[in-house]
Formats: sequence, C-alpha cells, structure tokens
Amino acid sequence: MKDAPETIVISEFKAKCLGILRRVQKTGRPVVVTRRGERVAEIHPPSPVEPDADWLGSFEGRGRITGDLVEPIAAEDWEALR
Repeated sequence: MKDAPETIVISEFKAKCLGILRRVQKTGRPVVVTRRGERVAEIHPPSPVEPDADWLGSFEGRGRITGDLVEPIAAEDWEALR
C-alpha cells in the first residue's frame, strides 16, 4: 500500500515550492496543498513518458502500386488535362 500523501499549507508550499517538487519527483509520494484546512491542489509525480514511435517505415505495407512506375506519363493520360 502506498504512503498517505503529505499535507502542506499553501504558504509553506509557496516558500518551498521547488524543493517540494523535487521531493515529489524523487520519492513519488504526492503532496496535498491546503488553504485554511481545505484542499486546493494535489502534486503528483509525472506519468512515465512513452517514447515516440519511429516514423521511418511507419507506412510499410499500407500502399499499393497500381501501374508502371518507370514508364513516363503523357499529358493525355492525365484526366485533369482533358
């Protein structure tokens, strides 16, 4: 079971913000920020970053060749020029 989140008043969070953020990132333990006893924010460690898929070869197998790629195309073959 995870540890209960640490609770800190907003004035202390404001004064120690960078240190608290580093601690949350390092320990993974969330922090709840309160103002006059009411919860106003929860600080959680970031979600793991998934690497981007490699774009090279990403369209492999998705295309289809329907004609001759080597033979030149004449203007009369283009429907738009008729």
